[in-house]
Amino acid sequence: MGAGVSGWQLARKVSSLGQLGVVSGTALDQIVSRKLQDGDIGGHVRRALSHFPFPQMAQRVLARHYRPEGRRPDEPYKINPLPCVNPAREATELCIAANFVEVFLAREGHSNPVGINYLEKIQFPHLPSLYGAMLAGVAVVIIGAGLPLEIPASLDALVRHCPATYSVRMAGHAGNKPYQMTFDPSEFAESTVSITRPLFLPIVSSDALAAILRRRLGDGIDGFVVEGPLAGGHNAPPRGALSLTADGEPVYGPRDIVNIDQMRALGLPFWLAGAYGSPEGLRSAIAAGAAGIQVGTAFALCVESGLLPEIRRALVLQALRGQHRVFTDPIASPTGFPFKIAQMEGTLSEKAVYEQRNRVCDLGFLRKAYRRNDGAVGYRCPAEPTAAFVAKGGAEADTVGRKCLCNALVANIGMPQRLPDGGQERCLITLGDDFSQIGRFCTADRPDFRAEDVIRILLECTPA
Repeated sequence: MGAGVSGWQLARKVSSLGQLGVVSGTALDQIVSRKLQDGDIGGHVRRALSHFPFPQMAQRVLARHYRPEGRRPDEPYKINPLPCVNPAREATELCIAANFVEVFLAREGHSNPVGINYLEKIQFPHLPSLYGAMLAGVAVVIIGAGLPLEIPASLDALVRHCPATYSVRMAGHAGNKPYQMTFDPSEFAESTVSITRPLFLPIVSSDALAAILRRRLGDGIDGFVVEGPLAGGHNAPPRGALSLTADGEPVYGPRDIVNIDQMRALGLPFWLAGAYGSPEGLRSAIAAGAAGIQVGTAFALCVESGLLPEIRRALVLQALRGQHRVFTDPIASPTGFPFKIAQMEGTLSEKAVYEQRNRVCDLGFLRKAYRRNDGAVGYRCPAEPTAAFVAKGGAEADTVGRKCLCNALVANIGMPQRLPDGGQERCLITLGDDFSQIGRFCTADRPDFRAEDVIRILLECTPA
């Protein structure tokens, strides 16, 4: 769920209640860095790092990022190196440690499994992120927004502390060969650590894609999350030619309906996602042969969510008044995938707010690698300044309507970058279509609800 919305507090609560709490693995290096720059309120990051198996690395991370006095409210966050195919050692160490921290904290205080979710399109940090999460004992890795064909081999290598490789797709000409990233755990390990290979659940939008992954990866897959176009965050594009509604949303048709019979025939467990977050949705999923459901929106709006409390409450009250609106924007995301946006005053969902923002790319998670004329690897993002994108060989048309999700999603959890003019980066909220039904968990008199309320209500009248 976004970046830091499904943080360790939410994942720990859900797992402690007997379900699978899943940490969002997006931008964890930047998020943990900003927590440390803000003084590590509560001491949680430092407590986790005290258990990190590589203490010298932990001390280097703290020395680079921790500010005991905290950052002044008007002071910008330190900009860390942007993700790339050949990251500096300090960037890789931060990535390993940050993923360890988040999973460690989510597992703290109970013995139930915890998962982590990554976006396949954010390829540069994959290998050190996986290694850090595995050092903390992550039980399940879930990956969507792409075709994660190389994840099982990466997990097999990392569990043995062996070098792992990952192919980074190059933007531009279809004939461009991928860039092979390599990560060698032995270059970072300070001692021998026994780790366990987590289960791997790719997110798929069709039974055809699930069948391809099953055929090509065999026993490397342990199940599927089947996500429809009503889910929050990134949606798969409609199959076939893209057409839009009068409001400008993608039109999904019969070809986008998953054949549940075919999913069952693959012989692996699967979980249904996308507006299944209700007792009725859970019962229908179980009746169809699913192992369960994935729930995002309800948990994103509960007390343990990482969303700023004032934003969370405003969204809940907005839905309770019947003023909810979720727009599937076909062009907002630099990835090219449709992206669900909850309409909210003062956020980048408003045209005027979006147009006032100066385009800048200073986090870079959604940058794409490309081959420069000299053969070297360059990076570009359609949400960066238009002139810069075009100068790197990008098409100006691809920049129209693109939004900086990196900065906006980090702003959602209370870590907006301060701007030179004294302002700060604006939020952009993503929720699923069942945002409209949030009233099943709360009332206008009691807008704050907890993860345990969500689980209790979802399990009502549901067969074990």
